[in-house]
Amino acid sequence: MKPAPTLSSAFLHPVGHSLPEPLVALRKQRGTALVDMPLPTRKTENWKYSSKYLKLTDEMAIALPAEGKTGSSLAVPGYKVAFLNGVMIPEASEYPDLDGITIQSFDDLRDDEAAELADRLDSTLDNNAVQMARLNSARFEDGLLIRLSPDAVLDQPLFIVHEVTADASGSAFPRIFVDAGRHSQITLVEEYISSGSEPVMVNTVSEFTLADGANVTSIRLNMEGENVQHIGATGVRQQRSSRFESHCVGFGGPLRRHDLQVRLEGEGAECKLNGVVVTQGKQHYDNHTTIEHIAAHCNSEETYRNIAADQSHAIFNGRIHIHQDAQKSNADMNNKNLLLSNGAEIDTKPELEIYADDVKCAHGATIGQLDEASLFYLVSRGIARREANVLLTMAFINELVEQIPVAAVRETAQTRLNQFFDQTFEEA
Repeated sequence: MKPAPTLSSAFLHPVGHSLPEPLVALRKQRGTALVDMPLPTRKTENWKYSSKYLKLTDEMAIALPAEGKTGSSLAVPGYKVAFLNGVMIPEASEYPDLDGITIQSFDDLRDDEAAELADRLDSTLDNNAVQMARLNSARFEDGLLIRLSPDAVLDQPLFIVHEVTADASGSAFPRIFVDAGRHSQITLVEEYISSGSEPVMVNTVSEFTLADGANVTSIRLNMEGENVQHIGATGVRQQRSSRFESHCVGFGGPLRRHDLQVRLEGEGAECKLNGVVVTQGKQHYDNHTTIEHIAAHCNSEETYRNIAADQSHAIFNGRIHIHQDAQKSNADMNNKNLLLSNGAEIDTKPELEIYADDVKCAHGATIGQLDEASLFYLVSRGIARREANVLLTMAFINELVEQIPVAAVRETAQTRLNQFFDQTFEEA
């Protein structure tokens, strides 16, 4: 029997950027735990469709250098933090100067602050389920700590631009931790971009903790190049009457993977998760979400839509878990998928696990193609077939794109979607 593949030891030797001693100790501890870690295979349930796309060569274990210029496709209207190859670049960043809001690089933390953060990192994620997040914990070279005091409100969105330069093969491990105090508010935009053409990996983790009544909006825009493997994880813990809203827009690549885990731990907490994915060529995109209803009187709403063209592959696996004490829970999950060619593939697996008896829950999934009757109707009214295809396809996802609460992100997403349509639909 062929032995199961394990993580190369080359990935367990972080180098380069300095960190406070408590975070260095944490990183070393996490790295020790990863020795001989089995890599996911087709028999690993939550990597069933994606394991064959995961390529972790020794060359890719090299940390990409944090030097060079940064850029962004977004016309940033407010505050900005720039990351280059997983390391924050202060000179390219513009911070808010507001009472009650602190934004710090991990490298700038005092030892006592770093020790407190080290105790909280990974606390929002089920690391057994999100296997590759453990690699980030062993390899991050820097990170961003955002703290909001009670009642603090960030008056404009904070854009975090993660850029990776692929002039040589290597990897980057961005890290974010957001601590939102009681009744605080923030909108956070994470944009992932790249330059260069060598094969690289980006392994990113973002964590959010929401105190009572906190309101956090998270927007994630993945637009890296065809040479970038992206493996991301987002963990969220919510307390009483808090609200978390997520908008994820992803464009495919050789491997795109995002795990989103939300824990509703306080009564009256709410979350809303929206996601849009488009793939073409031989691209691959895999979304895994989990919502844990732990406390009573919590609400969750989840809507994801995938579009796959050519020979590409998209996956959605959504799980809602209603715990025994989560009475009066209200949960709804909906996943719709559109195939634009006979060679494309979409796999969907909505899961609902209920252990309470007084709940209102629903989930559903559909997979289909463009309706020929609708196309015929539009063409018969004088619309070219290509434009008819674009209209129907855009209508399929536009409802979710329009819900993104930041205009700059909506415009960027729509521009990229138009490029996708230009490449997918030929004139007819």
